[in-house]
Parts: sequence; structure tokens; C-alpha cells
Amino acid sequence: MLQLFTIVDKVYYITIAAIGVPVNTLAIAILSQGKCVLSRCTTHYLVAMATADLMVIVTDVILYQLNHYFYQGSFLHLTPACIGIQFLLYVSSDCSVWFTVTFSADWFVTICCRRLKLKYYLVKIVAVILLTTFILFFIKNVPIFITREPVMVVDNVHWSCQMKASYFTELRWMVYDWFDKVLTPLLPFSLVLLFNALTVRYVLVVNRIRKGLRSQNTEEKRSDPEMESRRKSMILLFTISSSFILLWSPYAINFLYYRIATIDTKSYNDSLHIFERIRYILLSLSCCTNTFIYGVTQSKFRKQFMSAVKYPLTAISRVFTFRMN
Repeated sequence: MLQLFTIVDKVYYITIAAIGVPVNTLAIAILSQGKCVLSRCTTHYLVAMATADLMVIVTDVILYQLNHYFYQGSFLHLTPACIGIQFLLYVSSDCSVWFTVTFSADWFVTICCRRLKLKYYLVKIVAVILLTTFILFFIKNVPIFITREPVMVVDNVHWSCQMKASYFTELRWMVYDWFDKVLTPLLPFSLVLLFNALTVRYVLVVNRIRKGLRSQNTEEKRSDPEMESRRKSMILLFTISSSFILLWSPYAINFLYYRIATIDTKSYNDSLHIFERIRYILLSLSCCTNTFIYGVTQSKFRKQFMSAVKYPLTAISRVFTFRMN
């Protein structure tokens, strides 16, 4: 069973790398052009999310997972490189999650607190929020460098890396582990649900008032552009938030299990090992879903994306046509 799952694992990570890198790169390029009829603040958040997702794919899928399966003995398996990759992976994963939180907060402020949005929520402030988030999680993950140790030492060369046994037994590291998992993803779960609930409540109240006013108007049959704009915004917000919560839930469940049951992950049986692998698979998948969500919910983004995909094919076709003529 484990051997079959390993084969599936390899195929999956190759697919994610082949799809995730170009798709997120295209998303960054398209969103950066500002042609998707989104506010500059929202565009900054979406670009930041796509960049963090791209970094997770590079560090986790390419440098860690595929390296483990296909490049045994490469310099990336040296202990310093292994620890460095894990550090970058944790930083990019934290940023990916918290950029989603800040995105939810941005939509809450945009829809529910328009005066605050107009007065304080400027592009410069958004840039400060994103940069501060990155710096804080960069600092938060520095202990990774002292909680890892070599798996083996051959001719005084340290290979691979693993958590020290003391990480699972010493109080300071147990507290840090809880702090780490509360920050990502337990607290984000709560904040995203809170922001979404408050946003829904506000939108329902406002829509009810607008419908009441429009029912007294002779032009009640005409569409309401503002309500339609809110509807599209809510679809984008809830789809991204739901995807985040769904794909990160197994990670949170696995953490709560091994901490509450006080079981070392090294002593997992086959079923638990498979579940642990599934949570990693879903985490890497979460870094590819946002671009598809943009495509489904945003017609302007979908149009730009299709144009970018067709451009190389069109260019090649023109070259062949020119040579044939």
C-alpha cells in the first residue's frame, strides 16, 4: 500500500510542479498589469498571495519533495541546504496563509467600512502590511535553525535534517510548536470565518434595505450594479476562503492528533503515515487553486489568462506560416 502511494506521490508532485509554477507566474504577471477591474489594494494582496504560493511550490515541491525522490545524494541533501529549504518553506507557507487572512480583512474593510477604506486603506499601507507580515514570519521561523539536526554523518559531512528528539519533549519547544500551529493555521481559520461572517451579515442587511428602497421606485426592474458588484466580490472572497480552510484542515487535524495523543510522528503506522502524506499533498494543492478561482470568478482575469496561454501558440503558428510562404 505504501509503495503504491509513493508512486502516486511522485506523479502528483511532478504534476503540481509542471502546473503550479507557470500558472502562478502567469497570475502574477496578469494581476500586476492591473487590467482585471480590481482595486489596487486588492491587486496587491492577490499578487502577494500568488507570489507566496509560487515560493511554496518551488521550496516544497521542487526543492524538497522531488529532490527527495529523484536527486538522492545531491548538495540539496546536505544538512545546511536541507535546513535552509525548510526555513524558506515555513516562511512562504506562513505568508501564503496570512496573506489570505489580510485579503479577507481587506474585503471586510472594503465592503463594511468604506469610510475607513477611503481614509486610511491606501496602497502604501497595504504594502506596509504585507512587508510587516513577511518580516514577522521570517523572524518567527528562525528557531528552525536550532531545532534541526543531521540525520547522518558520513566522513564528517552532515546529510539531510530532522527535528531533534527534544523538540517533542522539552516544554519550550512544545510551547513553540503550539504557538507555530496556532499562528498557522488555527488562528487564521478563526479570523477568516469571523471576517466572512461579519461581511455576510453586513451585505445581507444592506441588500435588504436597497431592495426595500428599490421596490418603491418605478425602475425596480432594472439591475442593481452595486449589488451585482458585491455579489461577485463575495463569490471570490468565499471561494478563496473555503479553499484555504478545506485544504489546510488535515494539517490542523494531524497536529492536534499527535499533540493530544502525545505520539511522535516517527512512530506512526501505515494509515497515519498515509494521512500525513495526504495533508502535505493538499497543502501543495492549495498553492495552485487560487489562480483557477480567479479564472472562474473573474471574467477579465480569465480573458487575460487565455490570451497569455494562446500567445505562444499563435506566435509559433505565425512562424510556421511565414516559413511555408
